[in-house]
Amino acid sequence: MVTSSTPAATAENEHPASRVRLADAEPQIALGALDGRYRSAVAPLVDHLSEAALNRNRLHVEIEWFIHLCTEGVLQGLPTLDEEQLRGLRGIVTGFGTEELAELGAIEAETLHDVKAVEYFIARRLPALGLAQLTPLVHFACTSEDINNLSYAVGIRDAVQQVWLPAANGALESLATLAEDSAQVAMLARTHGQPATPTTLGKEIAVFVHRLRRQLRRIESQEFLGKVNGATGTYAAHLAAAPEADWPALSQRFVEKLGLTFNPLTTQIESHDFQAELYADMARFNRILHGLCVDLWSYISIGFFRQIPVAGATGSSTMPHKVNPIRFENAEANLEISNALLDALGSTLVESRWQRDLTDSSGQRNIGTGIGHSVLALSNVSKGLKQLAVAEEVIAADLDANWEVLGEAIQTVMRAEAVAGVPGMENPYERLKELTRGRRVDAEKLKEFVGGLGLSEAAEARLKQLTPAGYTGLAAQLANQFSR
Repeated sequence: MVTSSTPAATAENEHPASRVRLADAEPQIALGALDGRYRSAVAPLVDHLSEAALNRNRLHVEIEWFIHLCTEGVLQGLPTLDEEQLRGLRGIVTGFGTEELAELGAIEAETLHDVKAVEYFIARRLPALGLAQLTPLVHFACTSEDINNLSYAVGIRDAVQQVWLPAANGALESLATLAEDSAQVAMLARTHGQPATPTTLGKEIAVFVHRLRRQLRRIESQEFLGKVNGATGTYAAHLAAAPEADWPALSQRFVEKLGLTFNPLTTQIESHDFQAELYADMARFNRILHGLCVDLWSYISIGFFRQIPVAGATGSSTMPHKVNPIRFENAEANLEISNALLDALGSTLVESRWQRDLTDSSGQRNIGTGIGHSVLALSNVSKGLKQLAVAEEVIAADLDANWEVLGEAIQTVMRAEAVAGVPGMENPYERLKELTRGRRVDAEKLKEFVGGLGLSEAAEARLKQLTPAGYTGLAAQLANQFSR
């Protein structure tokens, strides 16, 4: 009798995975966080960047190419499509739902080719439209990449314009409001983490608004390129079938009908340079937003912001008093994940071996994930901003404890006095350094120092009236000017 050194599984020591296969459970049990825990925050992207959306967009491109060829009368014998046929053809796209998706999946299981499955799916529906004789026109003179590059471009464009940009603008609107509301709130600056020339809270927030808005303008003006020029970008099959047609012009008209920018010169693939440009700009936006989250988290930690508790929410499982800045922490993590993917896509997609390799095919299936983590971060930033209240009394007390920051103002006024010919203004920087460096100086001591300098009457009066809270220059004006 052979025995095993491993004890037989019992109800007590058996691992749950041996009894329940989670992969066979409900669809919402997802491997990735975006399709699981955070699905609601990124759901709008599904209509543009999911596999189902890609297939719908492939149908859209194939159908519109079919219609375009008929409209242009490129081949002998092509009929003029009537309104009912046009509605029927486009209805293949608008009627694409769960049943159709399953049918397309079944076809692909046989063809083992996703774009070929789309071609066969359309061909099945032509007889009902009285167009059975035009079955050969489906996917005419196209390589798969002619369809895929246009489908991806349409999906990316719509995801950016209809989902990501509204989310970014929404977060920016909340940030701009915070900048305006706190434009006058004088605050001690900390350069290198040390007390520095005062600013206002609103001005510091407005810096982020200005930076983020600049990146948004770049993203809003992004071109989305497309091509339809055959297996190696030469229009060879097109010319073989219809040598008299101006295929580059015809192709340009088609790409532009889809709302894209025509790329006139490619290999088999559209070069993806526009995607790399877009992802670089989005990643830069993400990095600036990440910096904002770090700063806000830090301001919260020193009490400059109070977090408004959410009814019923728990900050810590053991410390009841805690209200954690989880929205900004969540955003930081998701911005980092987003950038890891966007950076990888941007560097990978611009390269292709000779006329074509399939690295882009695998890479592009992660576009939705890369953009999705950014959308999730934006959602958390927006929610986090709405839960902040400015603790003006804490900010004011912090500033009032650091009168030594007025040393800059005093030594600069002394320099101006020296230029004006006032005697006794030698070595202003060094004298203030001796008084203030590494020391706490209160209002009385500073005024006493100013009174003994021999300044002009006007300059002395001006400096004696100066306080840290009043030493913010044009901060409030800048905050209001650049927060919108």
